[in-house]
Amino acid sequence: MAQARKIALYVIVVFVLYTIITSPERSADLVQIGFEGVSSAAQGVGDFMSELVK
Repeated sequence: MAQARKIALYVIVVFVLYTIITSPERSADLVQIGFEGVSSAAQGVGDFMSELVK
């Protein structure tokens, strides 16, 4: 089972590196979308906590 995880991790890392090398613009767009999603989620949690305090 541990070997399967290692192999899966290596495959994912190789895929990510391949994607970054072959299409850096698209990779940058995907990272930006991911950060915007995390930022929106954090802002939503902050708004929720602010409303709880009121």
